[in-house]
Amino acid sequence: MSQISGSPIKVGIVGGTGYTGVELLRLLSAHPNVALQAITSRQEDGVPVARMFPNLRGHVDLAFSAPDKAGLDQCDVVFFATPHGVAMQQARELLDKGVRIIDLAADFRLKDVQVFEQWYKVPHTCPDILAASAYGLPELNRAAIRQARVIGNPGCYPTTVLLGLAPLLEGGSALVDTATLIADCKSGVTGAGRKAEVHTLFSEASDSFKAYGVSGHRHHPEIVAQLDRMSSAPVGLTFVPHLVPMVRGMHSTLYARIRPEALDIDFQALFEARYADEPFVDMLPAGSTPETRSVRASNMVRIAVHRPGGGDQLVILVVQDNLVKGASGQAVQNMNLLCGLPETTGLEQVAILP
Repeated sequence: MSQISGSPIKVGIVGGTGYTGVELLRLLSAHPNVALQAITSRQEDGVPVARMFPNLRGHVDLAFSAPDKAGLDQCDVVFFATPHGVAMQQARELLDKGVRIIDLAADFRLKDVQVFEQWYKVPHTCPDILAASAYGLPELNRAAIRQARVIGNPGCYPTTVLLGLAPLLEGGSALVDTATLIADCKSGVTGAGRKAEVHTLFSEASDSFKAYGVSGHRHHPEIVAQLDRMSSAPVGLTFVPHLVPMVRGMHSTLYARIRPEALDIDFQALFEARYADEPFVDMLPAGSTPETRSVRASNMVRIAVHRPGGGDQLVILVVQDNLVKGASGQAVQNMNLLCGLPETTGLEQVAILP
């Protein structure tokens, strides 16, 4: 799909009332090549978007509309910022109308239908479309994204883990012991979505720090599936997510044991070379410790590589905004690729400090 010269990309958003939905609205409202056509919500049908999200006042003039009267089939691209299981119910009808789909949920992330159904507890209704979909991590899958009709936007945790480990596994010869990888990851509360749950209430989440999903998290099979694609050896990953009392942001600390034959490699130089041409991956100087606030509201990932004591243990630090590069910003990045635009279009916002 390529953009028609002089014509804006007609965009619809299904599920515009959640955190990823409003982040899409923020980014797309300022995108120079986009015309927002529809934002759906059954519950808020007819309510002006700016009434619910006052930061969009003067930027988004649309009102929410029920999906059945939103005219999504007239769009060029439709984003699904919905719970898991929604996009696959509407995908075939939209594809038949020539619409391209970018799903921010998990419907098109996992190629193995049985694994999807095990973790998400719903049957997959369009395995043929799943088989033809592209995994939407541009730094690893750019060529397939450009040609796709359906893109499964990665999860937030997988984005940090995959970008942090990719240089060590790519090329058919893993430089680290792939059986003992560890991902120790922390996310802000918006990662849980915009819904009322006890564990995300202010009095529950504030002034506290806890692990969750230790016995199993649905992002684990997604990460391992993509690591397996890169690795020449079987992958074993210990993945432990944590909830931290901040609104947005994600910090992943990754541990990998260097293989004996790779001990002489300059890993700082390896990472710098791998990401030298990536507009949204900032490889920091040796000895750096990236902070989540350095990427807040931006589409940037910042990475630092450490080798404590010069030994055989690598420690990779990765930070991102979980709502931008971890979700909506990455979705817009995918749309740019899909529509033949410069990848950075509408995504070059500087991070917010303090």
